[in-house]
Amino acid sequence: MRNERLHSILKETFGHQEFRLEQLNIINSILDGTDTLAIMPTGGGKSMCFQVPALYLDGVTVVISPLISLMSDQVANLSNNGVSACYLNSNQSPEEKAEARERLLSGEVKLVYVSPEGILSGGISNFLQNLNIGLVAIDEAHCVSQWGHEFRPDYTRLGGLKDIFPDVPILALTATADEKTRADITHQLRMNTPNIFISSFDRANIKYTILEREDEIKQLDEFINKNHKGDTGIVYCLSRRKVEAVSKKLRERGHQSYAYHAGLTREQRDFAQKTFSNEENVVIVATIAFGMGIDRPDVRFVAHLDLPKSVESYYQETGRAGRDGLPANAWMVYGLQDVIKLSQMLETTEAHENYKKVARGKLDSMLSICETTKCRRNFLLQYFEEDSPEQCDNCDTCLHPGETWDGRVDAQKVLSTIYRTEQRYGAGYIVDVLRGSKNAKVEERGHDKLSVYGIGKGETKSHWNLIIRQLLNLKYICIKSWEYRTLGLMKKSENLLKGNEEFLLKKRKITLRVATEKVASSHERNDLFEELRKVRKVIAKENGLAPYMVFGDKSLHDMCQILPRSKDEFLMVNGVGSSKCEKYSDVFLKEINTYISKS
Repeated sequence: MRNERLHSILKETFGHQEFRLEQLNIINSILDGTDTLAIMPTGGGKSMCFQVPALYLDGVTVVISPLISLMSDQVANLSNNGVSACYLNSNQSPEEKAEARERLLSGEVKLVYVSPEGILSGGISNFLQNLNIGLVAIDEAHCVSQWGHEFRPDYTRLGGLKDIFPDVPILALTATADEKTRADITHQLRMNTPNIFISSFDRANIKYTILEREDEIKQLDEFINKNHKGDTGIVYCLSRRKVEAVSKKLRERGHQSYAYHAGLTREQRDFAQKTFSNEENVVIVATIAFGMGIDRPDVRFVAHLDLPKSVESYYQETGRAGRDGLPANAWMVYGLQDVIKLSQMLETTEAHENYKKVARGKLDSMLSICETTKCRRNFLLQYFEEDSPEQCDNCDTCLHPGETWDGRVDAQKVLSTIYRTEQRYGAGYIVDVLRGSKNAKVEERGHDKLSVYGIGKGETKSHWNLIIRQLLNLKYICIKSWEYRTLGLMKKSENLLKGNEEFLLKKRKITLRVATEKVASSHERNDLFEELRKVRKVIAKENGLAPYMVFGDKSLHDMCQILPRSKDEFLMVNGVGSSKCEKYSDVFLKEINTYISKS
């Protein structure tokens, strides 16, 4: 009975036929009253995991969302699906706050959005205790953990929710969390024997391309013009100054581009955010201040002009493309100067040394994905401890393998040095021995007498660091101790030491090849699709909504495929629930019937 009602809510309210991934199991865990941690890929439907139970449960669901600027969009989207929701935050006027509280007290509202800072302020927490709270959902839960890639101190106080709502289940959601981060999240939130659900991290619709930097603006401009003319995308840069410079250069080249970073005025940020949400063919150039909580499903590309600081960050940021499941591109240019810049930023922070050691390892892994000759998707999934085929045929290394060289001799030199120094030292020391360093510690330990001492003096430190990164990446060696970052040999290294297998490395060759394609449709009715986009835009403007809140591209493609002629058939379209059918079916059916009559 329960599952039947849950499926009914999913279809009638949100227009989806079936639950995806672990959604139904997560929802049932919550309804059983169990604290739950859900790891789901960006675009995997995390919001359904609290929106559906919110409509099933009595009382109000509290959603803790990291960005106040996006709460109004989230509430508007729910309202458009016929779900009563509101938010409480510091941007509201006294009158707006009073109206929201009145709606909550009346029992009208099913979901209320609050910020992590706001929920633990005396006013909001005291008010919420007067309500019947059925569920507390914490979005972007990786921010709770100091091992997460977007750690926010305010999130660490959310464990106090157990004191305020001791009998209410907590749902924590994130797209990225390794084992260490998952353990920290459940500990920080004081979860009681939680259920943990980990869905596949694979975003099969995203094509990964990573190039060495040559002329980044020229490369980016060519990539957009060739693959994404008329599409919406996000370009990430490391610094505010670079964000503004890149946005200006894109505008000069004819792109509708806007800058977004925390140093802009609130009005400037709001304008960029609103334009991104409401307009087509927009390129936002931003720091990572832009992104968390983005709901727009039809972002067709995410580009990076600087190296992200971790694989988690890269996965999270690229995951903002193609949330509708249609083909999308994750494109990046990088240079070794990126590593130097990020390393300097890390070393100058006041973070604890243990945190810095973990962060250095994460940066090494991020560089490894750029340097690998193997499938990038396979690398990503292995990083998140998920098995996958060795080739995905949807990344640049699979589709257009570059030139490689066999580095087995250099790999053997590294492995031998690790072995001869008794597997007790980190990468920096191993490189010192290889290059014949006059380091006093090398001489004190007698390692200048070893046969491996100085056998790598003809190569640079960066060369040997590359070899070590790839040996780690391919599991020939491991980090035995994170505290000291000591390197140890894995069983797999025996064959390589004996010279029985290749150790392929990418030749450092700059190329402008872009292994990407335009998004293709299967219905071959692109003229109808464009007309439906125009209808959507008019409706959105009339109702003060973002176009994707009316219908996403996936729904429009479905209309082109199905060609519904009646309201009953319109309800068969993906993303059409009863509320949207009532509001919008007439105008879309009119356009579709006009198309059919002309065909």
